[in-house]
Amino acid sequence: MAVELLGSSPVFAGRVAECAAALEPFTEWSLLDVLNGVEGAASLERVDVVQPVLWAVMVSLAEVWRAQGVEPGAVIGHSQGEIAAAVVAGGLSLEDGARVVALRSRALRALSGLGGMVSVARNVDEVRGLLAGWEGRIGVAAVNGPSSVVVSGDAEALDEFVAACDASGVRARRVAVDYASHSAHVERIEEELAGLLAPVTPRSCDV
Repeated sequence: MAVELLGSSPVFAGRVAECAAALEPFTEWSLLDVLNGVEGAASLERVDVVQPVLWAVMVSLAEVWRAQGVEPGAVIGHSQGEIAAAVVAGGLSLEDGARVVALRSRALRALSGLGGMVSVARNVDEVRGLLAGWEGRIGVAAVNGPSSVVVSGDAEALDEFVAACDASGVRARRVAVDYASHSAHVERIEEELAGLLAPVTPRSCDV
């Protein structure tokens, strides 16, 4: 599928190549190898690989839309999608976007094994009610829709939470990560990130 994607649009392939060049100073793996499924390429199961790859695909797909004459009036994104949105809007250069997504995701590896995330098929108010008893250990990480909420926090607390949801008939499933994005856990890498991202220069947005 990756090879088909890269070959389907010269605009997409060109923008992916630009993203690969922008990521290269900050990674020890090749974006093009990952997307083309080259044997021995870095695994998408690694947070420091999958997030930059998703960012590159989002940025490149936006370029395909623009090539077709579709110019955005606004952009929106969540998590690494925010970084892609900032690049598409013109608030970050491609190079600075690559720096942010690559170094941020690499720093997240320090949190591996300490937490996790769970998707809950309920609205955010219901989920906040379900979290009673786990204050300070689990919190709302993302509201993805009217009945789709992700919570994150301590690994053991999430095990307890999922068991409680199962017992009460609430659909809750673990997200396949071993870190707690969008939670207090991330504060542990705040100082490191501030240093890594100090060279980033925001710009006035076109969109």
